[in-house]
Amino acid sequence: MSTGQQGPVPGRRSVLRGSLAASAALALPALGSAPALALSGRPSAGWGVQAGDIDAHSGLVWVRSDRPARMIVETSATASFRRTRRWHGPLLGPGTDFTGTTRLHGLPSGEQIHYRVLLADPDDPRRTSRPVAGTFRTAPQRRHQDVRFVWSGDIAGQGWGINPELGGYRVFEQMRLRDPDFFLCSGDTVYADGPLQPTVTLPDGRVWRNVMTEEKAKVAETLAEFRGTFRYNLLDENLRRFNAQVPSIVQWDDHEVRNNWYPGQILDDARYTEKNVDVLAARARQAFGEYFPISTLSGQRTEGRVHRVVRHGPLLDVFVLDMRTYRNQNSPNRQTEDPVGILGAEQLAWLKRELGRSRAVWKVIASDMPLGLVVGDGAVNYEAVAQGDPGAPLGRELQIAELLRHIKHQRITGTLWLTADVHYTSAQHYDPSRAAFKDFAPFWEFVSGPLAAGGFPAVKLDGTFGPEQSFVKAPARANVSPAESPQYFGEVDIDGGSGELTVRLREDTGAVLFTKVLQPGLVGQ
Repeated sequence: MSTGQQGPVPGRRSVLRGSLAASAALALPALGSAPALALSGRPSAGWGVQAGDIDAHSGLVWVRSDRPARMIVETSATASFRRTRRWHGPLLGPGTDFTGTTRLHGLPSGEQIHYRVLLADPDDPRRTSRPVAGTFRTAPQRRHQDVRFVWSGDIAGQGWGINPELGGYRVFEQMRLRDPDFFLCSGDTVYADGPLQPTVTLPDGRVWRNVMTEEKAKVAETLAEFRGTFRYNLLDENLRRFNAQVPSIVQWDDHEVRNNWYPGQILDDARYTEKNVDVLAARARQAFGEYFPISTLSGQRTEGRVHRVVRHGPLLDVFVLDMRTYRNQNSPNRQTEDPVGILGAEQLAWLKRELGRSRAVWKVIASDMPLGLVVGDGAVNYEAVAQGDPGAPLGRELQIAELLRHIKHQRITGTLWLTADVHYTSAQHYDPSRAAFKDFAPFWEFVSGPLAAGGFPAVKLDGTFGPEQSFVKAPARANVSPAESPQYFGEVDIDGGSGELTVRLREDTGAVLFTKVLQPGLVGQ
């Protein structure tokens, strides 16, 4: 373990990305101004572009139009687009809120791919939008290429939205400067249950000013309101510039629907006219699939799934979990049998199977909730895995114990857990020598967030799996605004030569708060 400070440095694509950022900025509206929805002229892609779930030879490109249009993607090996390959995407219309994704395939591995999206008038294909450019790097097929990615979560929560006077979501610019191969968004991508106010007075007397939209003035209930919630974050130019240059791997947690939701829940909340959470979750899931390029949701928005594996070459597989869709209801979490748990039996079997099949050096388990941090839901119920009882596994801990036992006995190497959710940053090492449950191999869990939300004090650790906190940085009071407390993101570097994996926990200035280096080929460490 070591700590220190390391600011942004030019990366392997810094010159390229600097020129792309400049050209992208010309095509984007100013911070806080909604892209125009003109009723005449050519289609427009003012909400920017995104790429997602990129592997060695394929990936998705996303766009939103301001009217019905045919999506067209052109790819090239160079930013000049001297030689291009054209991809004809879907017809964008009101059924998907004018959003769409195009799947690219047959791409060269380990290469920089330049792309631009055009929107064609369905009645006159010669009338096209101004192209909006993006770039991404495909995963390498050979081990010698380094890998870098960043992760975090929690955007526009607790009343803190886009504040132009603060520079908007500034942390996305810091993450862009790290030149990552991709961004792992660990959930709470929006706060559909978190209405904004135009102004909020801070404890020191300063006034926080939010960019406002109609949909963000109330809790989201209708499909249109959920869609508006997802659109809101794209008003931020930092995020749009980031999206154009860094592909994403996105998962969801609770605030895409409502705080601490679980299937079958009936709300006792006067803000909602729709009390059935399953109805709200279905609408949120559709909007979520419309506004992010997710391979398992694209084209099958009502029947797809969030959990998936994204393979990033021989060094890395990312296992994206869904701790919302299949979980049981929140409770005191002390039952002695719990076949449903937080993952559901089917997802647990899938995760065991895919971990066993993985040949990657490192296997990142992208969890939308932490394992050993005690996250409550009211006076007696619990929201995550742990419930504060340091003894043998109970409740949802039983399912995690089964998974950890499986990883040990199948000698699955190179696992580590990444999450956000609790609105601070920390590093926990889990070891059976300290634990009530002994049948697992040691592992690390790293927490980083929020990106643009309120900060909260650190919660207690549960001793069942023997966590020891090597680092934590959190505010002393609840819901500290981004104007008063840093926002956080994590960074992972994998060395293509040695296979070493380095985790850095960073704050929104780019400063490094904590560093941990892990060695490859171990079942536990």
